[in-house]
Amino acid sequence: MIGRSLGKIYMALIIVFLYLPILVLITLSFNASRSRVVWNGFTLKWYREVFENHVIMSAFGTTIALAVLSSLIACFIGLFAALGIFAMKKRDYRIMLFFTNIPLLNADIVTGIALMLWLVRLFPLGFTSVLISHITFNIPYVILCVLPKLEAADFHQFEAARDLGASSFHAFIKVMLPDLLPGLLAGFFMAVTMSMDDFVITYFTKGPGVNTLSTLIYGEIKKGIKPEMYALSSLLFLLVLIILIVVNILMADQDNKKDNMERTQIRRRTLMKKIVLLFMMVCALSAALCACAGNNASDEGTELTVFNYSEYLDPEMIAKFTKETGIKINYEEATTPEEMYTKFSSGAISYDLLCTSDYMLKRLIDEGRAQEIDRSAIANYSNIDPKFSDLSKSFDPDGKYTVPYFWGTVGILYNTKETDGPVDSWDDLFSGKYRGNIIMQDSMRDSFMVALKYLGYSLNTKDEAQIREAAQLLKDQKSDVESYLVDEARDEVVAGNAVMAVVYSGEAYLGHEYNEDLAYVVPKEGSNLWIDSWIVTDNCKNKDAAVKFLDFLCREDVANANFEYIYYSTPNTAVVQSMDEDLKNDPAIIPSDDSIKDCEVYEAFDEKTTQLYNELWKEIKAE
Repeated sequence: MIGRSLGKIYMALIIVFLYLPILVLITLSFNASRSRVVWNGFTLKWYREVFENHVIMSAFGTTIALAVLSSLIACFIGLFAALGIFAMKKRDYRIMLFFTNIPLLNADIVTGIALMLWLVRLFPLGFTSVLISHITFNIPYVILCVLPKLEAADFHQFEAARDLGASSFHAFIKVMLPDLLPGLLAGFFMAVTMSMDDFVITYFTKGPGVNTLSTLIYGEIKKGIKPEMYALSSLLFLLVLIILIVVNILMADQDNKKDNMERTQIRRRTLMKKIVLLFMMVCALSAALCACAGNNASDEGTELTVFNYSEYLDPEMIAKFTKETGIKINYEEATTPEEMYTKFSSGAISYDLLCTSDYMLKRLIDEGRAQEIDRSAIANYSNIDPKFSDLSKSFDPDGKYTVPYFWGTVGILYNTKETDGPVDSWDDLFSGKYRGNIIMQDSMRDSFMVALKYLGYSLNTKDEAQIREAAQLLKDQKSDVESYLVDEARDEVVAGNAVMAVVYSGEAYLGHEYNEDLAYVVPKEGSNLWIDSWIVTDNCKNKDAAVKFLDFLCREDVANANFEYIYYSTPNTAVVQSMDEDLKNDPAIIPSDDSIKDCEVYEAFDEKTTQLYNELWKEIKAE
């Protein structure tokens, strides 16, 4: 009796462990707030907006199209590959089976990089390169699903059909294929599942403008996953659930009506064929509809390949630019400056325009990867506050290469109800008063910046003694730190799981929107003032089109739309002047001159200094 009870409890825990996260996701899809930790009431608006969002619909359509096409082609190739392997001698059969298993055991990142290096030499990365990659890693699954059915097949029936006058092809279709169909269907569904679930291989082999749901979600991590994605995930879960219920009901109905084993098998095969045909038709229709809904760009005229941070430009502005100019934008995103640099430097994709951060801009300019920009050719550049030319001198001394896009600070977001008065110093992170209630940035430079400014040093110091002193301070502080996070830091303070967190100014503004008790401050010791700017890369072949895009971004209505899309500080004076007073007075949106007088812009380090920082950061995180 006790054993049965324990067994039921064990099964209940497993079910909770498996389905509770899905239940949380479904719950969030009905939350009126965009925050994961604030409930603002029940709503269905995310389900409506998911179908109006052409970016999500395009990614969904691409995901379905890739899964279905790659699986069908993989099934065709895998079937005949299995037939060929099965016909080999025993020794050769084992050798081929060994090589078939290697892709299944190989790390996805190795497969992804290898495919990228191979495909980039054949043609530009894009949908075709991803399709070929998905076919490649799906084929082994099909082969391994079909081979067991071949081993169990009765070849005497095939020979009998041949003796009765049937051609080899006709005998194979009528006699052999029905026996292999269960294995082929298993391979197809496994391939569809693997294709839809894949991220790593897709990430390395996709080109600009090509996104699947997995790569789109990855791109949203920096700014937070959109509620529309929760709604789409809930719908996909519901669709799978309905298919499983229907299949089980139909199969049970067939079992109840069976007269004998042979008739049951025939009915099951017929039923399975109908289910597969219906599934494939639904997938193909969904892919076509979603592709049409998501593809609003013109395929004619000049093209520009643009590289930017994730969720850093209103997608509607891309469509607007194409409509106004006829220039198609192939848009690619990255989450960090280092990721962006690696992908840009690989040469796998030829980018025309790139937006990144100050110290990375310096590195690219020094390497000769940026073209000079004639700012006089940008009519709307007059909207950019002249002070940003001075602030940009650390990475663009003569103002020849960059166009400012967004800027901001790094400071402390804190709960005014939980602190002993206003917070105005980095000391609150190191004093021990808020032990266990502090969140630091999971970023080497930002965490070191906090310690260095607190100690009175420059955040760009290359002095080894100062760097090691800052590292020791961070090690001593670690017992006070609740966790090291990036964008989740804001939500933890909003939810009350931490008293304060080191955050970017844009995240602080959204945090205050979710919880009015939160405040943001740039500590009096100073902090990092970051500037993200655009460059025209040395790969750009149509500089005139690139300048048109930069001019478009500097236009008041476009700059305002992008500002309202992410609420980071804008250098566009026209936008600032049109803001309401609440926004102008918000230190997260418009920092006062006094608050940033001791702030510094990051500079690029030499290799030796970078290595020292990396080693010390690993030690800090490891302890």
